[in-house]
Amino acid sequence: MSEHRFEVSGAGLGLRRSLLTGLSDVGPDSINFMEVAPENWIGVGGRLAKQLRAYTERFPFVCHGLSLSIGSRDPLNEDLLRSVKRFMTEHNIRGYSEHLSFCSDEGQLYDLLPIPFTEDSVHRVAARIRRAQDILGQRIAIENASYYCAPGQQMSESEFINQVVAEADCSLLLDINNIVVNSINHRYDADAFLRSLPLERVAYAHIAGHYHEAEDLRVDTHGAPVEAPAWQLLETFYQLSGPVPTLLERDFNLPPIPELLAEVGQIRRYQHQAQPELAPA
Repeated sequence: MSEHRFEVSGAGLGLRRSLLTGLSDVGPDSINFMEVAPENWIGVGGRLAKQLRAYTERFPFVCHGLSLSIGSRDPLNEDLLRSVKRFMTEHNIRGYSEHLSFCSDEGQLYDLLPIPFTEDSVHRVAARIRRAQDILGQRIAIENASYYCAPGQQMSESEFINQVVAEADCSLLLDINNIVVNSINHRYDADAFLRSLPLERVAYAHIAGHYHEAEDLRVDTHGAPVEAPAWQLLETFYQLSGPVPTLLERDFNLPPIPELLAEVGQIRRYQHQAQPELAPA
């Protein structure tokens, strides 16, 4: 196993509060691991805290941050990172990831905005990632983000990602759907882009659905079923890297639980095809 791989395996699902009751009888044979946004749970007590504890005692978990704003020029939120570290210890979380984007500028912006693809950004972001890793005491994974404009661009998206993860010595959270969305919106070849990334650094992967705003414009919503181009790109990724742990993201327009589990099962089938000696659950 790669030194960058988080200690999870198989096919996972993002745990949303609206799923706490519906998934209560589902076991780790159907969902191999789960993911939460720590900001949504740090400091939560009472019934919700007990429900989360019931899940973290039953499933392996990873954390996917929402508000660290790794690309911002604001001071790094070290208090948040220390809270995340305590939360991860409390719930035996296997790893932490964040978006390669920013969401603050002298205040919270409540959106994930693109970092300019420049040499200055590479050095600044890599330094912030290294500091975050020092505080957490572990390597973190940075997710390739969806974006709709590229301000001040001096290099390609792929070059930017490669330089950041190399200089920071961090891992990569590979978001398959974001590649598909960006390839349509910015008119590049998704397969070639995938192959250009440092796949040996992938900690785990995300897959999700998106919204069709227009024929040449997709919006990364996590509010729809996974589409065929994303499944095809996931299959290619497994052919290149083996059955890397992969998590289904679904944030709203949640379907019935059997439909969610069917998509998780589809991930597992692609993983089984990539490495036949792994028996499907």
